[in-house]
Amino acid sequence: MKIGVLALQGSFHEHQYILEQLGVDTVQVRLPHQLDDLNGLIIPGGESTTIGKLAVDFGLFEPLQRFGNKHAIWGTCAGSIFLSKDAHRNQPLLGLMDIQVERNAFGRQVDSFEIDLDIPILKTLNSQNLPFHGIFIRAPLIESVGKDVDVLAKLATGRIVAAQQGTLLATSFHPELTEDDRFHRYFLEVAQ
Repeated sequence: MKIGVLALQGSFHEHQYILEQLGVDTVQVRLPHQLDDLNGLIIPGGESTTIGKLAVDFGLFEPLQRFGNKHAIWGTCAGSIFLSKDAHRNQPLLGLMDIQVERNAFGRQVDSFEIDLDIPILKTLNSQNLPFHGIFIRAPLIESVGKDVDVLAKLATGRIVAAQQGTLLATSFHPELTEDDRFHRYFLEVAQ
């Protein structure tokens, strides 16, 4: 198992650390050839416009699209925006996942929050059946999903914060900022 973490901008070190703690061979991806031989890729949180522009500048945009058509990709926070088909803004989007996203849906940095989430797919990875602690920092909201997209988690208000389309995952929150590795372990299952 070999997983890449897009390392153009954002919280890529945190994802890499968790993967390495799980014994996974991990590669920081900055150039197209670094996608070779990967089982999956994580696109971290950060700033989605910057990630998109840098992907274009480094010649990664089309290679990322081709990779996502065959392999697992997980986008967290800004990464979920970059994966989406629509973010109500003119910016580079991979358009791989049939989701519509609202950027900064919960407000500014000062409006960041943490909340326990009920995520049924993760309960099989923990015998104690614990909720997952979600950390939302200038987080996007998944406004709507296409017919082939499964909703994995919602807030109590019904707002969607995690979704999956085949081997593509999107989370509005930052699992890499917690000590709970269940979402990373779930992604490894998806990437096999």
